[in-house]
Amino acid sequence: MSDSRQLLEGKVALVTGASQGIGRACALALAEAGAKVALGARNLEKVQEAAAEAERNGWLALPLRLDVADAESVKATVDAVMQAWQKIDILVNNAGITRDNLLMRMKPEDWEEVLQTNLKGAYHCIRAVLPFMVRARYGKIINIVSVVAQAGNPGQANYIASKAGLIGLTKAVAAEVASRNITVNAVSPGFIETAMTEKLPQAVKEKILSMVPLGRMGKDREVAYAVRFLASDEAAYITGHCLNVNGGMYMA
Repeated sequence: MSDSRQLLEGKVALVTGASQGIGRACALALAEAGAKVALGARNLEKVQEAAAEAERNGWLALPLRLDVADAESVKATVDAVMQAWQKIDILVNNAGITRDNLLMRMKPEDWEEVLQTNLKGAYHCIRAVLPFMVRARYGKIINIVSVVAQAGNPGQANYIASKAGLIGLTKAVAAEVASRNITVNAVSPGFIETAMTEKLPQAVKEKILSMVPLGRMGKDREVAYAVRFLASDEAAYITGHCLNVNGGMYMA
């Protein structure tokens, strides 16, 4: 087992949705392992704060404003990373939004916005970095999905469709680029302690915990460690895989 502080030494990573929660934890975990990390999100101030935290630890970080739903914004971000560090070895597609409602009440714009960000956004990012990875004959792409994409959940048809689509995209692209030494995997978190889950009523939290064999919510860093493993050469023979980080909530 490699020293985690050297696991990604010399690598360059781009993490989307890196302003908070799982995305921020992923960016910091990759930086801790030695990678130069570009942090992208729509909220530039928050990614600047995350990058400042990385820099206080002596890690290299580049904060960038990024809207994954906008192909031009994605291109500008990738161009900025290439200009700064001349390569992109690792892409973590974490950016995502929710617009929850029962399908009968769901507005078409809420369906479109979630699919545009969560699924098409990942397409934009993968398509933008692949030419550089193919040229280098090296790359690690990790897509953040969700346990509800595997198990279902009422009131989240748009979110689940986007994340289930992302699992399919993971496998399709993995098959397309394997011959170029590029791996493509997904990480599927269960219920994780984040700003979003903190707001849940206690009764809802207790119901969730009753479905988790480990009896607790996960921590964002526990998801980040799974991402870090798949981003490393320790996972060189893993591709097209969906790694569950859910406390046993979904085991299929």
